[in-house]
Amino acid sequence: MTTSLKIAAAQLNPTVGDLDGNIAKARKALAEARRLGADLVVLSELFVAGYPPEDLILKPAFVAAAKRALEGFAREVASDGPAMLIGTPWPGTDPGDPRPHNAVALLQDGRVEALRFK
Repeated sequence: MTTSLKIAAAQLNPTVGDLDGNIAKARKALAEARRLGADLVVLSELFVAGYPPEDLILKPAFVAAAKRALEGFAREVASDGPAMLIGTPWPGTDPGDPRPHNAVALLQDGRVEALRFK
């Protein structure tokens, strides 16, 4: 039995600090990948924040806003696909080290299904 996985690599240019604009670009990439029958869409490192985010990453309010933007967008990634891998800053969870993480999030089934930190 042969199975295949169709991956859409979206090479886009996110704008540093423009959370809403970057999510809009991700939304368009998701729609195009869906139209093409992809199973997975892959976006770049820190896409939600724009790269390189420099000092913005040190502002807890910005990192929290990026998390909220991503979680809101995740609800648009339906169970019928495609899933999405997208780079984002993520708040630190260790009380001894509250620094934010450079993360990749797997969006699937209307939620952030998994996170991995760089």
